[in-house]
Amino acid sequence: MKEYKNRNIITIFTRGDIFSRLSYIFCGLANIRYGQIIKGLLFFALELSYIIFMAVKGGGLLEDLTTLGTKMQGMEFNEALGIYEMQQGDNSMLILLYGVVALVITLIFIAIWAFSIFSGEAARVRASQGKRNRTFIEDVKSLTNENIRFLLLSVPVIGLLIFTVMPLIYMILMAFTNYDQEHQPPGNLFGWVGMTNFGSLLAAGDRLSSTFWPVLGWTLVWGFCATFTCYFGGMILAMIINSKGIRFKKFWRTVFVFTMAIPAFISLRVVATMLGERGIFNVLLQQWGFTGSPLPFLSNAAWARFSVIAVNFWIGVPVTMLMVSGILMNIPGELYESAKIDGAGPVTMFRKITFPYMWFVTTPYLISNLISNFNNFNTIFFLTGGEPHTLDYYKGAGKTDLLVTWLYKLTKDSNDYNLAATIGIIIFVISAMFTIISFSRSNAIKNEEGFQ
Repeated sequence: MKEYKNRNIITIFTRGDIFSRLSYIFCGLANIRYGQIIKGLLFFALELSYIIFMAVKGGGLLEDLTTLGTKMQGMEFNEALGIYEMQQGDNSMLILLYGVVALVITLIFIAIWAFSIFSGEAARVRASQGKRNRTFIEDVKSLTNENIRFLLLSVPVIGLLIFTVMPLIYMILMAFTNYDQEHQPPGNLFGWVGMTNFGSLLAAGDRLSSTFWPVLGWTLVWGFCATFTCYFGGMILAMIINSKGIRFKKFWRTVFVFTMAIPAFISLRVVATMLGERGIFNVLLQQWGFTGSPLPFLSNAAWARFSVIAVNFWIGVPVTMLMVSGILMNIPGELYESAKIDGAGPVTMFRKITFPYMWFVTTPYLISNLISNFNNFNTIFFLTGGEPHTLDYYKGAGKTDLLVTWLYKLTKDSNDYNLAATIGIIIFVISAMFTIISFSRSNAIKNEEGFQ
């Protein structure tokens, strides 16, 4: 079997026998030749089904995918009735969807085709070694024993294909079309425009790009501020509560965790009301004489950005505090005792022991939390709604909008699905690159053996 494990799709063809080579055309032929008749027939039946599907329907779906429709909806004269009637045209949205389905089915067949080749080669190798190939019944029974992983993974994989892979491909392809408010099916068609949407977003001098770059900049600033304020704030709070001089530690932890008991969107809506011009904060500040007019907590760009960071700090600190509290309890006490003997003070012990240990343990959490904050829809949407608005930005984008909230507005308010899909791809690329680079360079990955 070592010889078989070293085979690939090319060497099987060059080194296999005539049945292995014919299996590239007739799936399952090698299985049939070497005793696995039912298994081979199933492979051939799947191949035949795919060929029939492509001949009857699939080929047309893939052909329509190249144009996304050619016939527009419109009025046509009915000579028999002597009136104009509405004639249905092509629906680009459905054509794109059906084309994606045909593509996914093709990819699935390619995987089955490759599997049938390797399965036939394995059967040939076992037969050449004088071993008996398993029957179809034995293969089925193995799904409840040594191959149970395939049975258990089948349902999640099917769900992943239907609810994740196909929508993802559909969204990616949409970024290369002009599916916007002026090209709405079924009344109008949309078509392929290549990299135009990416050029409009990234190229300088366009109103769209003059919105994208500032929103991207604020998204990055927000992500880092929201992540590290909560991280260091929760760390300091946990250290204070866990210090030896503090009594009723469980009580103080419970008090700070109360903010987690209320759904975040309710807290955010309440705080948004409190920060309004007639909210409780402005009313009290004016009554106490600190200011003569309402402070623009949410109506001024700088104030609003500071406000969302502060409110996110209030909501996010308890989560970090709980996590860091558990880490602090696991730091060996001997390290602190040795440091005290050497004359180290609290600041030195924090710099040399506490912070390096927590940084090592929490680096994966910190990276994932940073990416999560780049896409933190709830805090911005429920607190400011992206406001304050500005005429300098494209189609309703506000000064506190992140890329993800602007993406939402482009789909909900202006039906610019192509731009939303383009922004989604850019968000994914930025997040993926940052995650890969950060994880690969972090000490938590390089030194998995443990903290030294």
